[in-house]
Amino acid sequence: MSGGDRRARRAASERPAAETGSGEPASAAPGDARARFLALDPYRVRREWARYEGTAQRDLFRQLRVRFLLRYPGRTGGRLEVGPGPGRFTPFLGGTGGPKVLLDLSDRMLASAARRLPAGSEPPALVRGDGSKPPFRPGEFAVVVLFGNSLGFAGDRGPSLLASAAELVRPEGLLLLETVAGSGEHSAYLARLPPGAVRRLIHAPVTGVLPRIQREGFIPEPDRSPERHGFRRWSETDLRPALEPAGFTLVESLSVAPLLGSFPGPLETVRRDPVAWSRLLELEEAVGRTVPRRRRASALLSAWARFPTGPG
Repeated sequence: MSGGDRRARRAASERPAAETGSGEPASAAPGDARARFLALDPYRVRREWARYEGTAQRDLFRQLRVRFLLRYPGRTGGRLEVGPGPGRFTPFLGGTGGPKVLLDLSDRMLASAARRLPAGSEPPALVRGDGSKPPFRPGEFAVVVLFGNSLGFAGDRGPSLLASAAELVRPEGLLLLETVAGSGEHSAYLARLPPGAVRRLIHAPVTGVLPRIQREGFIPEPDRSPERHGFRRWSETDLRPALEPAGFTLVESLSVAPLLGSFPGPLETVRRDPVAWSRLLELEEAVGRTVPRRRRASALLSAWARFPTGPG
């Protein structure tokens, strides 16, 4: 067992019983976002896992996130996932360059994440705790991941969660985030085509399809105003002043599925055609990287690299 793994396991064992045991903290206030995650029952854990399987739409959302994570294996060193939930993306965290550590408020989520790893995988260190007060040293990890909109659900505590996560990234390390920037949108052109026509169109090279999509533009999705539930949105404009002074620079920013993410029907047709599905993933990424799509993203993935003395 590596030094990083031993430190994580030791930190977990030294946490107070309220943070590492199976019981829930008695001080959790009703209605508080933190309390909701502490009180997760098995049904909610299973429901969270099922959010990314069973339909072509869920497959699209899952595969775009997996592809994003696989682009950032990081250098040798520990990998930390803050708020892994049931472990949907844990197997793809940071390649094989070091031990994995999972930090979550919920014992049930941690147990699920450990149980669902592929056979033969090295078991991660499981640490129950609060991401805004992590039991780790600054600069301890080569890759730190906050997916599942952990920042958004943290509400007013989001800035402290982001600062704590950023502090754990070592020089030349990576911080990978999932946030909500806007209400989302969809392609006006693809939305008006029958599913079969969408499938045939996507068979064309990405460069041949993009001009028509860009000419007809995008239609905003209805704004569901998650802020009223204490949820906070984080755009690149919000992230930059929090991360750039700490030596981070943006490597990639991607809006998840701005083309067809809102249309399960055409997606089912495209999913049955392996060539069209592969092209769709490439097309969604090409469009999702453009600045207007990132500004309105209902799911924004961003990769930030930390430089020893800051960018430049």
